[in-house]
Amino acid sequence: MGPSVQGSGRSVVTIGVYDGVHRGHQRVVERAVGIARERGLRSVAVTFEPHPDEVVRPGAHPQRLTSLRRRAELLTGLGVDEVDVVEFTLDLSRTSAGDFVQNVLGERLRAAVVVVGEDFRFGQGASGDVEILRTLGDKYDFEVETVPSLDAISSTAIRESLVRGDVEGAADRLGRPHRVEGVVVRGYQRGRQLGFPTANVETPQHTAIPADGVYAGWLECVPVANLPTLYEGERWPAAISVGTNPTFEGVPRTVEAYALDRDDLELYGAHVAVEFAARLRGNTRFDSIDALIAQIHADVDATRRLTG
Repeated sequence: MGPSVQGSGRSVVTIGVYDGVHRGHQRVVERAVGIARERGLRSVAVTFEPHPDEVVRPGAHPQRLTSLRRRAELLTGLGVDEVDVVEFTLDLSRTSAGDFVQNVLGERLRAAVVVVGEDFRFGQGASGDVEILRTLGDKYDFEVETVPSLDAISSTAIRESLVRGDVEGAADRLGRPHRVEGVVVRGYQRGRQLGFPTANVETPQHTAIPADGVYAGWLECVPVANLPTLYEGERWPAAISVGTNPTFEGVPRTVEAYALDRDDLELYGAHVAVEFAARLRGNTRFDSIDALIAQIHADVDATRRLTG
């Protein structure tokens, strides 16, 4: 995620998992960036991979709102000079608050200021809080600034919205539409047979995918190293289906996106992002192919209105 800042002067540091980089996270990061610019220092966002819950509670797999690559992209987009990814291991989870501060904030990053949310916790068993951080700051010569939380905005609340299919509520908390990313793979090609060819998106394991249903949104080609970029940066309004396709007796759960009015796209193997603007309806089993096609036309019309 870029060269280490060690040895390059002191820094303003913010720390968090930052899954989703939602509006609450943005306030913290923007404050850190602002202080760094005021003081002529380097701003660093420290994040963790894998998610700490996966290590501390084996078998727990929080649904990811953002991949590590996307998280770094969003943090950099907020003006952060450096994204420092700390590997979260069982040994790290057992590190005391004092040792974490000494090793990471003191020796590694030479923090001058640490900016965190008011509910920040760290160290073994989350034993460290803001007051302990301030005490350690006196010892290791850095200031601590806290940013108040925003009511009802958290990564957990966003995941709960997505489970309900409330992509508009998720977008309000994120400050942008929720998106999932993945590689386009070959599916059953039923959409093409019906006249609505879809990109079948294979998402990484534990991706936070909205509830089954049909959505309006967008399909975008995202440049990623070593993957085709024929349509790099292009973005199309899209009708999106999430689920198992009950009319055809069900298939494994998929995310499929039809780019409106485009039946000429060759996307197999491309890395794409699917963004969710609004939920149109739940999944329904249709008695005939004609009835299904008529409903798809209605979904496309609704998508056009919502994304135009």
